[in-house]
Amino acid sequence: MTVHAIQAVCAGCALGACLTEGMPSRILAGLAAATALFTLGVGIRYGRRAVAELDGHLALVAEAGAARAQVEELFAMTDMLQAADDHEDAGAVLMASAERLLPEMDGALYAFNHSRDRLDLARAWSRKDDFAPPPALFPESCWALKRGKPHLNDRAGGSLCCQHRIGDASTIEVPMMARGQVFGLLVLASEAEDAGRRLQDVTRIVRALADSMSLALSNIALREKLRTQSLRDPLTGLYNRRYMEDALERYINLAQRTGTPISVLMIDLDNFKRLNDEHGHAKGDAVLRDVAGQLVETLRPSDVIARYGGEELLVIMPKCGLEHAAAKAELLRQRVEALSAAHGAQVSASFGVASVPETATGAGDVVTMADSALYAAKQGGRNRVVTAPRRARGDDKSAPRLAAAN
Repeated sequence: MTVHAIQAVCAGCALGACLTEGMPSRILAGLAAATALFTLGVGIRYGRRAVAELDGHLALVAEAGAARAQVEELFAMTDMLQAADDHEDAGAVLMASAERLLPEMDGALYAFNHSRDRLDLARAWSRKDDFAPPPALFPESCWALKRGKPHLNDRAGGSLCCQHRIGDASTIEVPMMARGQVFGLLVLASEAEDAGRRLQDVTRIVRALADSMSLALSNIALREKLRTQSLRDPLTGLYNRRYMEDALERYINLAQRTGTPISVLMIDLDNFKRLNDEHGHAKGDAVLRDVAGQLVETLRPSDVIARYGGEELLVIMPKCGLEHAAAKAELLRQRVEALSAAHGAQVSASFGVASVPETATGAGDVVTMADSALYAAKQGGRNRVVTAPRRARGDDKSAPRLAAAN
C-alpha cells in the first residue's frame, strides 16, 4: 500500500508539472522523478527477493522429487527382494538399486556363513577396476558389527577404522539386522576428496538399503532352515528317508538312461540297543553322529547319505559298480569300528550292498536286495560286508544266494 501511495504521489507530481510553469513545475517534476526512482529501487529489491524465494521453492520441489524417486526405488527394491531365492539374487537386486541411488559410490554385500564365524563376500559393484573388497571378513575385526551400529571409516578425517578397510577409500558400514540377529554387512565406499562428508550425507539412504536387505536375508535364512528341516535328519544332519526315496528314483532313472551303474549300501549299527542300555541314549546319539560324520568324510560329494530309520543308514552311490561299492563299504566298516576307542564302547556296523543293473533291475528291488544282504551280514556274525548276488544274464528276477565281500 505504501508503494501504491508513493506511485500515486508520483503521478500527481507529474500531472502538476505538466499543468504549471516555472519553478513549481520544476519542483513537481523533481518530486515525480524521485518517487519514480524510489519505487524502481523498491521493485528491484523485492523482485530479487521474489526470485530468491522462487529459486528456494524450486529447490524444495526438486528435493521433494528426488526424495520421492528414492522412496519409489526403495519400494521397488523391497518388492523385488521378495522374489529373491538366495544371497546371489538378493545381491543382484541390491547392486541394481544402489547403482541407481548412489551412482558415484562403490559397494559390497557380506553375508554370514552357516557357522556364523565369518562373513563372505556375496556381491560387489564398482565403476572402477581397482575396487577390491576382501573376499571374507571376521566379526571381531569390524566396528560396525561389534557395536551393532553404522560406522564411518574415514582415514582422512581421523576416524577409527576397521582392520578390513578397503585400500585408501573411505567407507560407511551398516550391519543388517532383523529379529534381533545380524545377517550381514553393507559397505559403501568413496575415494572423493570430501568422501567423509558425502558418506555422512547418504547415511539415511544406506540405512534404508540395509533395512530392506536385512529383511530379505532373514527371509532367505528362514526358507533355508525350513528346507533343511524338511530334507535333513536333525540328529545326524543326513538326508531323511523321504528325500532318499525321491533321490533314488531320480538317480536310477538317470543311470538307466546313461547306461551307468548305481549302487546302494544299507548300513545297520550292531547291537545298538545294548549300547543305549549300557551307556545311555546320549552316548548312542553321539555314536550315530560320529558314524554319519565318517560317512560324509569318506564318500564322494555326489553320493547321497540318508538316515533310513533308527540306527539304519542308506547310501546311494551313482556311477559306482558293485565291486567298487563293496570296497568302499569295507573301508567304511573299518572306520566305523575305529570309533570304538574314542567312545569307550564296542562300535561296529554291518553292510549290505546291491547294484543296478548287476544285482537289481531298478528302484523297486535294489533297496530290498541291499536289505537282504544286510540281513545276511547280521546272520553271519555282524561287522561285515555282504553283497547281493549278481543277476544271471537276461534274467530280471533273481534272489538266490548272498555272497560275502570279505
